[in-house]
Amino acid sequence: MKDALKGKIPEELLPLLPSSFDIVGSRGRAVAILELEEPLLPYARVIAEELMRIHKSVVAVYRKAGGRSGEFRLRELELIAGEPVTEVVHKEHGYVLKLDVTKVYFSPREATERQRVASKVAPGERVMVMFAGVGPFAIAIAKAQPLVERVIAIEINPVAYSYMVENIKLNKLEGKIIPVLGDVREKAPEFYSCCARVVMPLPKGAYAFLDHAVKCLSGRGVIHFYYWGPEEEAFQQGFELVRRAAEQQGCSAKLLEARIVSPYAPRVYKVAIDAFVECASGD
Repeated sequence: MKDALKGKIPEELLPLLPSSFDIVGSRGRAVAILELEEPLLPYARVIAEELMRIHKSVVAVYRKAGGRSGEFRLRELELIAGEPVTEVVHKEHGYVLKLDVTKVYFSPREATERQRVASKVAPGERVMVMFAGVGPFAIAIAKAQPLVERVIAIEINPVAYSYMVENIKLNKLEGKIIPVLGDVREKAPEFYSCCARVVMPLPKGAYAFLDHAVKCLSGRGVIHFYYWGPEEEAFQQGFELVRRAAEQQGCSAKLLEARIVSPYAPRVYKVAIDAFVECASGD
């Protein structure tokens, strides 16, 4: 991008060009989402058109016009070049995900993390995915481990839930994934003491639901908890939240793995905390 834009934007602005951006969708119909610093905004269309020239599958380029906000974790997007396309079918690791980038939360950058978690699921497990969105974690798990007993996927955004139901059908996973519409606080109690694994892919605020995650485990099991924090402290802070939540339910927690998923802000990262939780009454 920097080489392609030499001579098209001022030389001093080249270092400000984004080093990465998201492409959501598949060949022939994808959208790109990028973040532009303030000095680059007068050249937004030039940058977007060059991006479309390089990436032939991209038919629309949007810029992030604000941070994620609200109950559904949505971000305002501004179309800066191309067609006003928002609904796409995204392909990754042998499955498809239909979604509208303006109406649901979805991160294509976490495909590797989804596969990492999916690879750990054993035959016969019952798994819960909280904050399931359009179903990427649930579908990744059911595809990677076809002998999983059930994947319970809870989502509060009705638009995302509708896409999840459609994605389950598109991937022929009816009966394997159980989509649930509603707030985790209200729906999780229906599944207390029945899961071997709980996935919590919500970096901001997931800690407030850790008590439900512990209660959903059938005496013992694994929690995949996502957290964001300062580079030096994120792992320790994240696991400490899991440990405290487990202890409050009369359980213990052991750290299995901790890894950086993605940068969130300068020196702030989204991290994954995998913890084994065992309760005194567990088998």
